[in-house]
Amino acid sequence: MTLRYLLDTSIVSSPASKTPNPEIVRRLDEHGHECAIAAPVWHELTYGYRRLPRGKRRAALETYLHDVVQASFPILPYDEVAAAWHGRERARLEALGRPAPYADGQIAAIAHTNGLVLVTVNARDFTRFKGLEVENWSKRDPRS
Repeated sequence: MTLRYLLDTSIVSSPASKTPNPEIVRRLDEHGHECAIAAPVWHELTYGYRRLPRGKRRAALETYLHDVVQASFPILPYDEVAAAWHGRERARLEALGRPAPYADGQIAAIAHTNGLVLVTVNARDFTRFKGLEVENWSKRDPRS
């Protein structure tokens, strides 16, 4: 299996939303075998569903995360190499007056250091990172 894509939280959570984006679902069907998620994304997903009150929605999300997401996508760690890249980029962006949220930097670092395209609905949040390839699968043109 060759990995090509790192999925952001916005992409992974779309199929479980009340109105899934059909373009995201199509691309996941087509490229799911080439995808991974970052440890910070797994954190965001786990934290998100555990904040919900116990009930049908929380149970459905828990099942989706464990039976679909965790079973389908490798979870890549935020390691020493990613941390070093993130530190350099964070300092560069702050010097430019364009700081990024810490978790976004971690996710970007994991994508960059693993040579993966970062897939997100929020491409603008990630295009500030130098040398990071970003695609938005919620639209027909994935680079917008």
